[in-house]
Amino acid sequence: MKKTVIGAVALMSALAVTSVSAKETISAVGSSSVTPLMEVFSETYMKKNSNVFIEVQGPGSSAGVKAAKNGSADLGMSSRNLKDSEKEATLVEEVVARDGIAVVVNPKNKLSELTAAQVTAIYKGEITNWKDVGGADKPIVAITRDTASGTRGAFEDIMKLKKKISGKKVSAISQRAQVANGNGALKTMVASNPYAIGYISLGTVDSSVQALAVDGTPATVDNVKNGTYKVARPFLVLYKEGKPTAETQKFLDWMLTDEAQSIVEKKGYISVN
Repeated sequence: MKKTVIGAVALMSALAVTSVSAKETISAVGSSSVTPLMEVFSETYMKKNSNVFIEVQGPGSSAGVKAAKNGSADLGMSSRNLKDSEKEATLVEEVVARDGIAVVVNPKNKLSELTAAQVTAIYKGEITNWKDVGGADKPIVAITRDTASGTRGAFEDIMKLKKKISGKKVSAISQRAQVANGNGALKTMVASNPYAIGYISLGTVDSSVQALAVDGTPATVDNVKNGTYKVARPFLVLYKEGKPTAETQKFLDWMLTDEAQSIVEKKGYISVN
């Protein structure tokens, strides 16, 4: 009897191992802004397709571009347009959603809007006190993202926060700006400091921070769609041409379906359909 039980347990273990290893793993690596959306995509897709396991990591857009190029991930994620130096003929860029970048302050801040020129001057370190933009007489605590962040890259491009030093384009954001790793960390820093300002993915704005209107236009999905809110960027999924496996290609195709794009809208981003 004991032998039979042991045999059955061994067989069940073997079957369990086989069923796990039979799943194809799809890896998506890159932007911490695209990550929350990609995680929901993955969970929804895995419920329908039990033969795949999708793992998502968000070390930043630059890492996503590299991972797609060198094949260390099936899919790369970027929350900014690619630089000319990153583009390759065999690298496919698929826009799976669009997103606004919200300029956020602490809810205790009485300001409701800034001009794009004021935001740029704050991040360059040229405006350092809230009183100079109609706020309290307090020093401005500017918070930015790390240099690998796609949100930072897109923000610098849109807000003209680049400067040329010996022929190379570099960031014009003040060295005094505090640096946050990821949307979540930046949001927490702004939420805990009444005099802070930062910028985050529009889809991650909640009641812990207040999104400012820029040049008189509120940061809303509708305003990104109609083109009046200019601080916006694409969410890209990247892969090498001809490289995706059949299962990866199915997942890529699904991301552009009405079902997936309705998730994009539910999460506060802008669909591509």
